[in-house]
Amino acid sequence: MRNLWRWGGVALIFTLCFSFLAFADVIKLRLSDQFPPSHKNFLSLDQWCKELEKRTNGQVKVTHYPANALVPITKTYDAVVSGTVDIGTTLIAYSPGRFPLSEFLSLPLGFKSGYQATKLANEYYKKFRPKEWEETKVLFFHASGPGVFQVKKDIKSLDEIKGLRIKANAENADIVRQLGGAPVTLPITETYEALQRGIIDGVLLPIEPIKGWKLGDHLKTVVLNHAVSYTTAMYVVMNKKVWESLPKEVQQVIEKLCEEWIEYQGKLWNELDEEAMAYIKEKGIKVVEATPEEYKKVEALMKPIIDNYIKETTSKGLPGDQVVKFAQEFIRSTK
Repeated sequence: MRNLWRWGGVALIFTLCFSFLAFADVIKLRLSDQFPPSHKNFLSLDQWCKELEKRTNGQVKVTHYPANALVPITKTYDAVVSGTVDIGTTLIAYSPGRFPLSEFLSLPLGFKSGYQATKLANEYYKKFRPKEWEETKVLFFHASGPGVFQVKKDIKSLDEIKGLRIKANAENADIVRQLGGAPVTLPITETYEALQRGIIDGVLLPIEPIKGWKLGDHLKTVVLNHAVSYTTAMYVVMNKKVWESLPKEVQQVIEKLCEEWIEYQGKLWNELDEEAMAYIKEKGIKVVEATPEEYKKVEALMKPIIDNYIKETTSKGLPGDQVVKFAQEFIRSTK
């Protein structure tokens, strides 16, 4: 009889625990994304959402909003801080001056691939833990393939950028100026029309938008001189109070998933660039690869931009010199 009561008690406890888990409140989160639903970067993060739901046995459900449907692209970080959205993702570049140390990623450091840039962005954060991100819980970063010049005319080297109007983000404008070009700041959503109407003569961008945003319709030459190559870095962050309110086991699932997604997303950026390069060949766009001499010449022109970043950040008490050294060593040792 005692054994019967004992096993009956165990069964009751098990049933109560199971019932609690089964009927625990579902955690519903809203994620604001900049990419349209057809873009592979949106689909990647959408898969992240589904995987999170699966690994938490349905305890966490994320509604993933595309194309800035919840908040404007420049307000994403503020929206996460305030709790207007629970998770947000967009470009670091859309908050100029807010992440001064992290802006090293927009420097012409000679990035070789999106995989490399994605790994570097996350290793940098782990090593330096910059205070500029402390208002949110950083989930992970990812970053595009190397930015290069792509123009509407037939050119042989970056010497011919002089006098051309080039679409560039504000943080990349000095790269264009150092080559004698005129930087024009435009959002990517307006770039196709600007090329079509002759408002700009070319772009300084990763090659992915040649296919992803159909810019290849109006471009004739891509110059692969990676002395100018920066990366376009993106963040995925969560509201800090929301993060702290999550059960410990859910936090652990999210952190493990994010580590996996750093690898996944880095490889995806390489895949996107490979697709873009195939598209370039299909469209008959000329690809010019820089000679070692041309690379060194342009590298020397880019050095003042890097030096100025170091001067500005260190004057604010930020370790810009250490960050640049870390990044350069990482880039030299990886692909």
